Formats: sequence, structure tokens, C-alpha cells
Amino acid sequence: MLIVMKKGATDESVQGVVNAAEKRGYTARPIPGGDRVSIGILYNKGSVDAGHFMGLEGVKEVIPVTKPYKLVSREFQNENTVVKVGNVMFGDGSIPVIAGPCAIESEEQAITIAKAVQKAGAAMFRGGAFKPRTSPYDFQGLGKQGLEILAKVREKTGMPVATEVMDIENFDLVEEYADVIQIGTRNMQNFSLLKRAGKSKKPVILKRGMSAMLQEWLMAAEYIMEEGNSQVILCERGIRTFVRHSRNTLDLSVVPAVKKESHLPIILDPSHAAGVRDQVTPLTCASVAVGADGLMVEVHHKPDEAMSDGAQSLYPAQFEKLMKMVNSIHAITGACCENN
Repeated sequence: MLIVMKKGATDESVQGVVNAAEKRGYTARPIPGGDRVSIGILYNKGSVDAGHFMGLEGVKEVIPVTKPYKLVSREFQNENTVVKVGNVMFGDGSIPVIAGPCAIESEEQAITIAKAVQKAGAAMFRGGAFKPRTSPYDFQGLGKQGLEILAKVREKTGMPVATEVMDIENFDLVEEYADVIQIGTRNMQNFSLLKRAGKSKKPVILKRGMSAMLQEWLMAAEYIMEEGNSQVILCERGIRTFVRHSRNTLDLSVVPAVKKESHLPIILDPSHAAGVRDQVTPLTCASVAVGADGLMVEVHHKPDEAMSDGAQSLYPAQFEKLMKMVNSIHAITGACCENN
């Protein structure tokens, strides 16, 4: 259930509704909005009698919520959530691009790529310090050394950095260095990790599981928000289908579906969907056209020597051309793709 307060409702009236809900055994979560505050009622095991709240001071209306996910739903919050990372905004109508290598290999490699993507117009830098790989014999990342290199990238370029956390054991360490914490596709339903991310003060990029339905993905985001972290960015990175011409199938249709169901921003990762370099540019352009709130693209200055996912990484010159396309397409389609 969602309780919508009147415009200008006082803090005392909001607290009065919260107290009334908690006396009945519910959890009440105030949700500040543009003009008014709403209060979400959680953990009710059945329907909630609206009459308990309609007569309270400052209450405008009581709306039943029918979705299994509450906090991520547009029924709870109609206004788009804008996630701010430094000076970078996700969900405000802009199209920030996160770019960098799949894995941090050395300080020289990271700084070289970071300067190149920044010059081309990237807003954030990405790079894996801990790498979940299909084979235990593949490069697993530099760990803490990789995080320290990411910190140097931020120091030298001013760009915020994003990197993946694999487990609770290393969460504190990643949280110390990263500006945005990424939860990868294999961990989308690692519920203990999601709960830990919900306690973090850092924004979280939640990638869609490779076989996850939309509802499962949004419920994973609900785990994070239920713990108190409202700064969640959803990331579509391709789902597993029967095709063989690409690694995964980028689900462009999920963008308008997410925007209809949820207020959270959604970005797309065409690199992991494609798995091959020549598909990254057209998939990126399509992502912009369909209304993405941001992009994540892999770039490497020597992809043939990359220790992870070199085949899907763009050369810096290709990324520079891509950024021009992204800006041109967004200038045309950005306004019409905004959620009204």
C-alpha cells in the first residue's frame, strides 16, 4: 500500500502516519518526492484497511500496490529516480557512458585507456579488479592492486570509477575504492550479497541475470532497496538464447518495459551482449534509440593482448567514432524517449 501525503504536509503529520502503521505491525517507509511525500507500507501479510489512514492529518489518498516488488515500482514512486555519481547523472534524460577495459591489467594500461575514453567523451571509467570467469584457469583479476590502480585513474582523470564485487568477503574493500559498485549477472540472485549492497552508501549497478525474467530482476533490486539503498542502476547485458552469432541476445524491449514498471534508471552493456567487436557499435546505437539512461562499453588500446574479453573491446578510435554517433542519436531521440 502507498499512502500519499498532501502537498506541504508537515514532518509531524508524516511521522504520525508512520507511527500509526507501526502500531499495526507494518513497516512504514517514507519516500520523498518532488511536491509531496509518500509512505510505503511493507510486510503486510494481507490487504491493509485504507480506513486506518484516510482520516489521519495530512493524508491525501491511499493507493493499493499490486506488484510483488514495492520500492522499485512506479506504483510506489512515479517520478524517475536520478542516481548521482560525482557530477554524473543517471535518469535525468542524459546519456552518460561508462567505458574502460574488462579487467585492470596494469597501471599503464588503465591510465592509457582512461585518458583515451575521457577525451572521447566518456563520463566514467570501468575496470574489473576481481573477475568471475567461467574457467578457473583464466585471469581472475589483480584484486586489491587493481582497486588501487582504479583509485589512481580517478586521481589522474577526475572520472568516477565502477568495478564489480563478487562476494561479501571483499565488499568492504571494493566499497572503499569504488564510486559505483557493480553486481554482475552471476550474482543477481545472490541474496546475501544484495542485502549487503543495500547497506552500502555507494550507488549500485545491478546487472540482469543471463536467464532472468523482468520480475526476477526487479525483485533483486527490491532486496537492495529494502535494506535502505535507493541508489540502484539497472543494467541489461544480454540474455542467453539459442543464437550463435553473438554471445548473448541484447533485450532492447526490456528498456520500455522497465520504464513502465519501475522508476529506476536502466543502462545497457552491448559489449557483453555481443561478445564480438563488430556488433558493439550497432547495438550501442540501438540502445540509445530505445531510450537507455546510460551505456557501458568495453575499450582496450591493445585488445589482441587483453587478458579478458579482448574480442568484444573497441579500439579507442572506434570508441571515439561511437561517441559521436551516440550524441547524434540522443539529440534526436532523447526527448521522445523520456517517461511522461
